[in-house]
Amino acid sequence: MLIGEHSHTFDEKSRISLPAKFRKEMGSSVVIAPGIDGCLFVFTAKGWKEFTERLSRPDSSSVLQADNRNFNRLIIGRAVETVIDSIGRILVPPHLRADAHLKTDAIIIGVLNRVEIWDAETWTKYRKAFEKKTDVMAEKLNSAGIV
Repeated sequence: MLIGEHSHTFDEKSRISLPAKFRKEMGSSVVIAPGIDGCLFVFTAKGWKEFTERLSRPDSSSVLQADNRNFNRLIIGRAVETVIDSIGRILVPPHLRADAHLKTDAIIIGVLNRVEIWDAETWTKYRKAFEKKTDVMAEKLNSAGIV
């Protein structure tokens, strides 16, 4: 399980180190995709397969629905597979860094089955905005039988 928050920086070649405890679960290669809310998603090969299989279900993948086509183009179409190098870094392509407005300082968080990479400033603003709403979110999750 991928959990926790870690501060890291991009080097001059657009590489960033994954936290050591994440590397054990990630394997030798990962898929980086545009995320939602202004971050990047980083999946293991298995996690990416599960994610794309959910998107490929007959009830969710109709090419006749504009939202499905657009989501698949923007998320799957822009994703890249990359290797984790010998010292635990991944190369994040310029188009994905631009999508997430990633500068030098980044926050890497584990979110159960995926990793998210956030620009440090963006993450701080996002986190502060939602910390004020945790009680409302908890009530909604409880009402849905999740918590």
